[in-house]
Amino acid sequence: MSSSPRQSALSALATRTAPATHVTAPVSATESFGSDVFSDAVQRQRLPKPIYKALRRTIEAGEALDASIADAVASAMKAWAIENGATHFTHWFQPMTGMTAEKHDAFLVAKADGSAIAEFSGKELIRGEPDASSFPSGGIRATFEARGYTAWDPTSPAFLRRNGSAATLTIPTAFCSWTGEALDLKTPLLRSAEALDKQARRLLGLLGEPNVRRVFPTLGVEQEYFLVDASLWALRPDLVACGRTLLGARPPKGQELEDHYFAATPERVMTFMVDCERQLWNLGIPAKTRHNEVAPAQYEMAPIFEPAPVAIDHNMLCMEIMQSTAERHGMKCLLHEKPFAGVNGSGKHNNWSLADDEGNNLLDPGHTPHENLKFMVFLSVVLRAVDLHQDMLRASIAHAGNDHRLGANEAPPAIISIFLGDELEGLVRALIGGKELKGRKKGELELGVSTLPPLPRDTSDRNRTSPFAFTGNKFEFRAVGSSQSCAYPNIVLNSAVADSIDHVAGEIEKRSKGKGADRRAAIEAVVRETLKRHERILFNGDGYSQEWQDEAARRGLLNRKDTPAALADFGGKKNAELFERLGVLSRRELESRQHVLLMAYAHRVAVEAHSLANIAATIVLPVAQAAAREMAESLSAVRQAAPKADQGALEELLTEVASKANQLKGAADRLAKVNAQAHELEGSALKAAESYRDKVVPAMRETRALCDQLEALVGDTHWPLPKYRELLFLK
Repeated sequence: MSSSPRQSALSALATRTAPATHVTAPVSATESFGSDVFSDAVQRQRLPKPIYKALRRTIEAGEALDASIADAVASAMKAWAIENGATHFTHWFQPMTGMTAEKHDAFLVAKADGSAIAEFSGKELIRGEPDASSFPSGGIRATFEARGYTAWDPTSPAFLRRNGSAATLTIPTAFCSWTGEALDLKTPLLRSAEALDKQARRLLGLLGEPNVRRVFPTLGVEQEYFLVDASLWALRPDLVACGRTLLGARPPKGQELEDHYFAATPERVMTFMVDCERQLWNLGIPAKTRHNEVAPAQYEMAPIFEPAPVAIDHNMLCMEIMQSTAERHGMKCLLHEKPFAGVNGSGKHNNWSLADDEGNNLLDPGHTPHENLKFMVFLSVVLRAVDLHQDMLRASIAHAGNDHRLGANEAPPAIISIFLGDELEGLVRALIGGKELKGRKKGELELGVSTLPPLPRDTSDRNRTSPFAFTGNKFEFRAVGSSQSCAYPNIVLNSAVADSIDHVAGEIEKRSKGKGADRRAAIEAVVRETLKRHERILFNGDGYSQEWQDEAARRGLLNRKDTPAALADFGGKKNAELFERLGVLSRRELESRQHVLLMAYAHRVAVEAHSLANIAATIVLPVAQAAAREMAESLSAVRQAAPKADQGALEELLTEVASKANQLKGAADRLAKVNAQAHELEGSALKAAESYRDKVVPAMRETRALCDQLEALVGDTHWPLPKYRELLFLK
């Protein structure tokens, strides 16, 4: 009997070896770091001093860009890029697809005499014009209205993207319509950072620091992902079309033994990691940490902190590079939040803080947080922001893939709350109660072994079940999905905090007026009242427990368990007024994003439903029917050879397979029907999303359950789809 494609792939996998890394130059990481970036050092070297200083003022102090410098910058950028092998340039932007987009143009310009020159003008640097008609716009643009513009973002440095022998000068940009409305994620992100800067400097002035020139959000994005062999991936139509398995029986071994977490990395995977890191370092992306994650075949990469817009650009690049590099190594990088049922899914921890231009972290409590008034003020601001805008924070991470993950063992629940740790929460409670503020000594951990040094003990443990946890000098928004852009969570977070700073600063200003007013007393009073009013958002316990679900409901906290519920009022009056007041999103821009996100959910579920119905009807059902026929033939042969033999077990197996096959036929038909009915509702984005959630998703669960039961009944040699034990454990 000839081997099946699955068996052939498994045989080939047994002899596969790790390829050489893509980056072969034997230079150190410190030497190569940023070598493919038009960085500050390159700008200082290549630009005339006045041009360089003008550009740095825009980047570092947020001053308006002087368009007159564009030609000089473009000339230097072109020369640098060509010297490094570039033939084309592109404006790289982030439309509302949640991914990146680019259109390449050659530097080459033909002359009348048949020769050619390389040209790149300041106009081409500042503005591009890609077709805007086919990107999602949520109604801002009609299909026949094609004009859109990309605008150079000088705060995120240009870089070279290498693909084999090709190199392209890649220029980060914003993307807007002919009407000037934002069609992307970058524009509102930059607007939110400016709103935050304005309000934070105002508050710092009230705290006695009027000379701070700029405050900006910082971000470190942890990225979790799975790696599977490409030959096995190609035999899974669900992975190819949807990025996750839509069926698959649980293997005998999953993550129960907890032996994958932080274990030694397989050689093939390590070679992939090294290749990725070299490329990331060349692009100035400060990749710092790599390790095995909890689930088999799951891994993580984490960078050092950067200004938030740059960090988000870098994370988008990171995802693209991981996927392209995995292909060269004969693997597939899965970024879906839940590619495999029954094991941990993947998140993207959003580590957010605030910094000023003098290098201070505004959320660093220092050694004595009870004496650090500035820290307590900004802490109260964040508590207020998260409490008042928990609906927007939940909506910012709403995504079809994340619905499979939130509330499971590896992810926080859908209820937004803040973990501060025992010491900080104790300080908050004491301040609310008007008690004396006392710090706690960190102390040391004694391990009971004389040769081991004593370890400094942090003032609090960590809480993996908290969606928004304070982790020493930053807040970790743990609920972001692994495939998502961090732009939406940070747009919302920046805006919510800017709004709270505006409120707190206003209260301080009001209470500080008048002769003899004590500003410090006013600040302390405002902080105390703010903390008291919003202390309901604090929770240090087990976010998975039913007790917390009940307690959160008593506190009036929201529990939006799925994407349609989370997005239902995202474009509502409260949120629209906030974004409009801060200049982050107009009402129309906000409503368009609500529509786009709802339709993205509907379309993703529709593709999954269609894929599962097709796999069930054209792969699983024929295999089950063939297995039933083979069993029937075996049973007939046994009866003829030994009429009196006990054939009960075989008869029972045949009956079960035939019954499950009939049930699967009915379930697949029902799935196709409800999927088509939901599609008819797509004139209303919310109704369509709710129909997919309420009818299509349950029908998918029913269909999958039958497929998985049949996988356990059909002979292994007859099953055509790579199984979980192969996808998860074979490298």
